[in-house]
Amino acid sequence: MIVRTLENCKNSSRHVVTETWESTRMLLSDDQMGFSFHITTIYAGTETPIWYKNHLESVYCISGEGEVETLDDGKVYQLKPGTLYILDKNDRHLLRGKTDITFACVFNPPLNGREVHDEDGAYQLNEAPLEKENA
Repeated sequence: MIVRTLENCKNSSRHVVTETWESTRMLLSDDQMGFSFHITTIYAGTETPIWYKNHLESVYCISGEGEVETLDDGKVYQLKPGTLYILDKNDRHLLRGKTDITFACVFNPPLNGREVHDEDGAYQLNEAPLEKENA
């Protein structure tokens, strides 16, 4: 059994911060579960272009408000607590925070831990895993 707390993961190398978001990666590829699990915050007033061409993602809104726009068709979906959106077709999208938004996210294949978006808004598959730690 694996047991971790959000607080312990936030105080470790599992916590990644960028200009528009931060993500605490609580379950990663080296845990060998076939998916990764993250608590991610999108900052208020930001817009983040994303295209997970190498991953599928499921995103559940815990708190906050914003919107996600799918770029191929221009559809805009409102995000609020209780909303789930699923990027089942490697959808190119824009994520906008009206307020800080906290999400629970699941990735398949799982992330290794330190990934940040590349110039296309994607995570690469060949990132080196984090070194094992107690988090």
